[in-house]
Amino acid sequence: MKKYFKIGALLFFLLLGYLGFTNYPKLELISGFSAKSVASGHFIDYRSQEIIEKNDNDFDVIGWATNEINESEKFATANVFGLKKRKAIYREGLGATLIDDDFDVSKAYEVPKRTKLKNILPFPYGDLEPKDTVFSNVDYAKLSEAVANAFDAKGHNDKRTRSVLVIYNDKIIAEKYAPGFTKSSTILGWSMTKSITGTLFGIFQKQGQLDIYKPSPIAEWQNDNRKNITTNDLLHMNSGLEWGEHYDRTCDATQMLFQTEDMTRSQLIKPAIFKPNTHWNYSSGTTNLLSGILRKQFKTHQEYLDFWYSALIDKIGMHSMLIETDMAGNYVGSSYGWATTRDWSKLGLLYLHKGNWNGEELFDASWAKYVSTPTNTSHGRYGAHFWLNASGHFPDVPRDMYYCSGFQGQMVAIIPSMDLVIVRMGLKDEFDFNGFLSGIVGSVKK
Repeated sequence: MKKYFKIGALLFFLLLGYLGFTNYPKLELISGFSAKSVASGHFIDYRSQEIIEKNDNDFDVIGWATNEINESEKFATANVFGLKKRKAIYREGLGATLIDDDFDVSKAYEVPKRTKLKNILPFPYGDLEPKDTVFSNVDYAKLSEAVANAFDAKGHNDKRTRSVLVIYNDKIIAEKYAPGFTKSSTILGWSMTKSITGTLFGIFQKQGQLDIYKPSPIAEWQNDNRKNITTNDLLHMNSGLEWGEHYDRTCDATQMLFQTEDMTRSQLIKPAIFKPNTHWNYSSGTTNLLSGILRKQFKTHQEYLDFWYSALIDKIGMHSMLIETDMAGNYVGSSYGWATTRDWSKLGLLYLHKGNWNGEELFDASWAKYVSTPTNTSHGRYGAHFWLNASGHFPDVPRDMYYCSGFQGQMVAIIPSMDLVIVRMGLKDEFDFNGFLSGIVGSVKK
C-alpha cells in the first residue's frame, strides 16, 4: 500500500510541477486580469468581490487568483498561489488602472470634465422613461419568446445573458435583465469600445481636423516602410503591421492589456509584414494606437480627456459610460468601456440615424456607410471598427446588419432595413446569436 501511495504522490508532484512549469509565464497575466476585473467591477458597478469571482472571473485559469479589495484606498490586489502579485487602483473619472511597481500613486492626475444635459424628453433623447408604444406590426408574443430564450432557465448556466434590449423605431419594445442586474447596471463592453474609438474619427473627419486617407501622423514611421500606412488602414485593421491576438495564451494583446504602461505604443513599435490594404488582421493594439493618434491632435492632455465625452459620449446622453485609462493616461479604446445597456444602445441608435442625434449631426451620413462597408480581405466580416453580416455570417439575419462586438458575447446590433437596434450583454461567446437575432427580426413585420 505504501508503495502505491509513494507512486501516487510522485505522480501528483510531477503533474503539479508540469502545470507550474507550463503556466508560470501566465501567472502575471492571471493576477493582472483578476486584479483589474475586481477593481473595475467593484468600484464602477458596486459588485461584491464574491459576485465578481463567481461570475466575471470564473473562466479558464483566472479562478486561480486570490483577490483582496482595499475599500478605503480604492484598490484591488491579486496573486496566484502567493506569486506575481498585481494591483489595480481606482480613480474617479478614470476607472481602474492596472499598475506596476514603478507607478507613482501620489502623482496628480487630470480627469475628464463631464456634462449632463437635463431635459424633459423620454428615452433615448432625454432622462425620462420611454413612452409606452404598441406597434401593430410587432408580434409581441414571438418577441417575448425570443428574448426569454436568450436567458438561462432556472438552475442552468449555459447562456449567461445579463441583459437584452430591443429598440424599434426609437422605442423600447423589449427589455429584460438577469437576476442581479437592472437598467442601472454598468457593464463592460470589452471590444465594443473599439466602435466608440472609431466613431471619434468620424466626428474628427466632419470637423475637418484630420484626413483619414493621409498617412498616419506617426513620427516613428516616417523613415521606413510604415510611412504610407493611413489612418484609414488602421480603422479597417488592414495596416499590414505585425500583431498577435489569441486570448488562450500569452500574446501581443494580453501583454499590452496586462503588462504595458503606455498601450498606444504596443502596435506602434511593430514592423510592417504586409503592404497596407492587403491583409486584414484584427488588432486591439491598432485601436489603442488610434487612441494615441487622437491624443496628439490636442494641445493639452485635458482636451484629449474631455473630447471623448463632449463630442460623443455625453453628447448622446451616455452618461453612465466610463472609458478607463492606462498608466500613461491614454484611454484604453480597445477594451475598457463601461455603460448601462440602455446607454450602449444609444451608440447603435446614432448609427441607425446616420450620425444625426435628435437633429444634431455628429458625423456625416457617409460615415455610417463607411464603417459598414466590408474591409478588403476581411471576407465581408469587418468594416471600419464595426463587424458586419455582409457575408451572411448569421444566415437568418439581414445582410445589412453591422454591429459592435465584445469579449464574452457583448453586442450592439444595427439593422437599418428593419429600423432595429438590439443589445445583448453577457458572459459567454458561445451563444446562438443567429437564433437570437433572427427570432427578434422575425417578430417585426416590415
